Amino acid sequence: MPASQSAKDFFRPLAVGAPAPLTEIPFRPSRAIHFFDPSNAKMAAKIPAMVGTVDVLLGNLEDAVKADNKLAAREGLVRIGQETEGLGAGGPTQLWTRINSLDSPWALDDLTTLVAGIGDKLDVVMVPKVQGAEDIHYVDRLLAQLEAKAGLDRPILVHAILETARGMANVEEICGASPRMQGLSLGPADLAADRRMKTTRVGGGHPGYLVRQDPTDGSPEAIAAARTTYQQDLWHYTIARMVDACAMHGIYPYYGPFGDIADTVACEDQFRNAFLLGCVGTWSLHPKQIAIANRVFSPSVEDIAHARRVVAAMGDGTGAVMIDGKMEDDASLKQCLVMVALADQLAAIDPELKAQYDAIPAAEEASA
Repeated sequence: MPASQSAKDFFRPLAVGAPAPLTEIPFRPSRAIHFFDPSNAKMAAKIPAMVGTVDVLLGNLEDAVKADNKLAAREGLVRIGQETEGLGAGGPTQLWTRINSLDSPWALDDLTTLVAGIGDKLDVVMVPKVQGAEDIHYVDRLLAQLEAKAGLDRPILVHAILETARGMANVEEICGASPRMQGLSLGPADLAADRRMKTTRVGGGHPGYLVRQDPTDGSPEAIAAARTTYQQDLWHYTIARMVDACAMHGIYPYYGPFGDIADTVACEDQFRNAFLLGCVGTWSLHPKQIAIANRVFSPSVEDIAHARRVVAAMGDGTGAVMIDGKMEDDASLKQCLVMVALADQLAAIDPELKAQYDAIPAAEEASA
């Protein structure tokens, strides 16, 4: 909320006739945000069959869409939104878009065209290269005006991509800039360039970013001898800070892209790191990454079995119990309730996952 704005006004519509802002952002499973180019006829033809198989389909209008194709991508997304059953507006798959950056010649027309054409279907607008709260304020006011003009009865939410050092420095104020804020995604490639990081990878680690095992002694021979090295995560600090900022404001953090499509093993590792740190989902740049994201961002059967046992054993949540030789107390219960709630939300949209969770023996849940 801007410093000059009264708290009483924060949840009032920013335009006459616009829908009332949400006071709480509901959680909707979004393990994989699958990007597609609406100007690509081959990609567009696959969209109807993907509804129900992926949590979010995102029509990309920005990077990876050539300047000559910007108009075709925008018009293609409107057509897909209007013609595809079950996409957006409470259907089994959410409809998002990534508009062009706010300093581009296309962003304004992206918003005016999409809200007028498919505002009733569009769930989230992803805004790239957000620098500070002022970027969100601009989009917030404009969306309110466009929603009022289109007669929409619900607000379109906003998702910011952290792609600049300034954006990261302002991450807390970005998260709290508008009731529309749905979440944040890490944009590692642009952020790396803006920070002058010396990597050309899109997400993931780097073999040069490492720590080395200490030498056995201080002799030249021991120092020169082969020693084990451990590759570190370039993005740990950034993701952790992003997660904290989102949690503080009741919105949701996402990993972002992993560019090495062929390296599915490293992709899964990076996604799991983000999941363990608190992210709720990630981007998918290729259909093979959807299955990885759906698996990684869903709690395992083993974790849910243990979490349910702790919940059953803790009763009113006070005191402590021993389960499998480990002490569980009220803090453990809070952790387990997060996992159980997520499992229930995912089971409601994923029949295969529901069957796996339902197969957990009731006796196993309650035994201590």
